[in-house]
Amino acid sequence: MDPRTPNRKEPIRLYTPEERTRRDNTIWTLIQGVLAPLQFLVFAVSVVLVARYLWTGEGYMAATISIVVKTLFLYAIMITGAIWEKIVFGQYLFAKAFFWEDVFSFVVIALHTAYIWALLTGSLSPVDQMWLALAAYVAYVINAGQFLLKLRMARLEGEAVV
Repeated sequence: MDPRTPNRKEPIRLYTPEERTRRDNTIWTLIQGVLAPLQFLVFAVSVVLVARYLWTGEGYMAATISIVVKTLFLYAIMITGAIWEKIVFGQYLFAKAFFWEDVFSFVVIALHTAYIWALLTGSLSPVDQMWLALAAYVAYVINAGQFLLKLRMARLEGEAVV
């Protein structure tokens, strides 16, 4: 029986004991733990810069640079997260424990990539680019919330195991 499949007395488990051990022993867990708050910090600064541009019409270049940096952080965390999933769960993406988070991550990546495409091609006006970036940011916040809920679940599960 899969330890993640609950019976009437057992809660759903995020990790098997072996997966938990692999998670705890890989450097990729630390890398994800460093990249995630850095990405959030870049996001927070970027939101302010984008809002400033939309509100005043000033600071387009600063807002644009911040969105590109945020997107690069997103790509980095997605690549390192896929490596982390491979080490912990044996597959690069869509492991059962993180399936829906990964699905929504692709929505986030698609929106950020659409912004980069619009920036490079000029297919959207600067104002429309900023609105697309904000749509990407809303998706990012939802996705970050998904991962924070899983982090909380993992902590509670870890406390129950100990």
